[in-house]
Amino acid sequence: MTNLVLFGPPGAGKGTQATILKDKYELIHISTGDVFRFNIKNKTELGLSAKSFIDKGQLVPDEVTINMLNAEVEKNEGTNGFIFDGFPRTEAQAEALSTYLASRGTEVHAMIALEVEDEVLVERLLERGKTSGRPDDADEKVIRNRIRVYYNETAILKNFYQKQDKYYGVDGVGSISEITQRLSNVIDDLMK
Repeated sequence: MTNLVLFGPPGAGKGTQATILKDKYELIHISTGDVFRFNIKNKTELGLSAKSFIDKGQLVPDEVTINMLNAEVEKNEGTNGFIFDGFPRTEAQAEALSTYLASRGTEVHAMIALEVEDEVLVERLLERGKTSGRPDDADEKVIRNRIRVYYNETAILKNFYQKQDKYYGVDGVGSISEITQRLSNVIDDLMK
């Protein structure tokens, strides 16, 4: 089983790469955003709990987020592994994920971060905003703030995984296939 945490600032191409990698390595892609939307739409107990915080403009507590993700892992018992996308976001979440996976006899094998210059990200997101319909992709100030928040959050996690020799930074600039190859090189080395 191979479990990866895929990171990258907004516009780095995480979603695109996660889709390619999940197929290539037969992994389950768990996107926090997708899990939240699914649980809220289907009015699960965890979804209703999360919605009550979101509706008040509050962050969903770690415990609720972790329970949702644990349920996703349990739904996919016996898989080759997981790509966690958008989670963990804090050291507390990283520790909770580590504890949970250990209870299932496995672990996070690597945090792989796509590294892209800020100006390239802004350009990509403004371009994506023309077709995505997402208001957060159309406003440069909002984009720059999202990038800043990402770096503030990720710096902590980068240190967390570096201490365990599990952090891998990968150049996120180039064609989709070039970036996939760089990510695959890291994953292939982990699977040896």
